[in-house]
Amino acid sequence: MSKLPILYSFRRCPYAIRARLALHRAGCAVNLREVLLKDKPQALIDVSPKATVPVLVLPEQTVIDESIDIMFWALRQNDPDSWLANEDLSQRWITECEQQFKPALDRYKYADRYQGGSELEYRQTAEIFIERLEQQLYQTSDLIDDQPRLADVAVFPFVRQFAGVDNAWWRNAPYPKVRAWLDGWLGSETFSAVMAKYAVWQPGDDGVRFC
Repeated sequence: MSKLPILYSFRRCPYAIRARLALHRAGCAVNLREVLLKDKPQALIDVSPKATVPVLVLPEQTVIDESIDIMFWALRQNDPDSWLANEDLSQRWITECEQQFKPALDRYKYADRYQGGSELEYRQTAEIFIERLEQQLYQTSDLIDDQPRLADVAVFPFVRQFAGVDNAWWRNAPYPKVRAWLDGWLGSETFSAVMAKYAVWQPGDDGVRFC
């Protein structure tokens, strides 16, 4: 039986992506268990009843089931790129992303599930945050300063989702700085490393070693 931490993950989930990014850059090896969100394994529900990903289970059975907490856990062990520098400023961006942008993004992405607005209206609401990013990226190459920090790592997976809703529109949208910033992440070796495809985990297996 492996003594590595266990990470329950779903490849495309932005919360899981940012957790895997931090684990990868920190060099924290885990046994990754890829799950289907429409068919969640009982093992995931048993350790975290809310059954959302990512969930990290440490060898002593401590459960960390918030993506930001997983990022902090990994980076406080090893932070080779100083992603935790200016942590307070990063947290402001992350809070704004989660409390304001993410709800608007969900409505834009799944407009047919919501009543009271159109896809265009939901997109325009989400664009308020994108415009804030654009303004910041005219001042600095990344969200805090001129190096990637926790905010960049935690936010860009959600901007990736936003861009993917209507990629033809996004490629001509008036956000060249955000587009270049996002493309930089999407083209990075770090992102490629955490987006490898794995078979769905089956009970009885440890999972796939990931670092």
